[in-house]
Amino acid sequence: MSRSALLVLADGRFPAGGHAHSGGAEAAVRAGRIKDAADLERFCRGRLHTTGLTAAALAAAAALGHDPAALDAAADARTPSPALRAAARRLGRQLMRAARTAWPAAELDALARAFPRGAHQPVVLGTAARAAGLGPEDAAHCAAYETVSGPATAAVRLLGLDPFQATAVLARLAPDTDDVAARATAAARGGVDALPAASAPLLDITAEQHAAWPVRLFAS
Repeated sequence: MSRSALLVLADGRFPAGGHAHSGGAEAAVRAGRIKDAADLERFCRGRLHTTGLTAAALAAAAALGHDPAALDAAADARTPSPALRAAARRLGRQLMRAARTAWPAAELDALARAFPRGAHQPVVLGTAARAAGLGPEDAAHCAAYETVSGPATAAVRLLGLDPFQATAVLARLAPDTDDVAARATAAARGGVDALPAASAPLLDITAEQHAAWPVRLFAS
């Protein structure tokens, strides 16, 4: 296991396309649910313990070597919003390009062939972590961290929020992020049928609304 590989995979500058997505923050800002750092922290904590837990468990399961086709089907079943399913596959496709360049591996090649239009991003993330020599806990931490870092970065652009405050939000959420990663990894060890299906219905609803906006800053 390489700590440096984990840093590369979790780095916001890794060209996986996440910078174009707000994780629901843009719609929440438009609706007035995120106005400041305190609102952002509440939004991120809710997202982390719902969709974040689900994504982290899928990533951990992929890193453990569970059947990626079964995991992709599980991700589909846990993503009721067509807009979010499309976004997850776009992100998976972009992450696949970056991961295959960084860590060439037969498993990544096979996943790319099986899903030419893109597998769900957490499944690709876990497979990439495995190719990089990382374990399920690392994959779960990456997925959980992305769940909150994306909205935090987006809020800086959407609200002109002080980036120091946004970073402080992520720091305060660190214990929750660790907890979610640990729970996700434990669930993943039980197999596909044991994966959590925590959801955030409001995120699904607002994702569909956001997809219909004629003008928006973020893709999702």
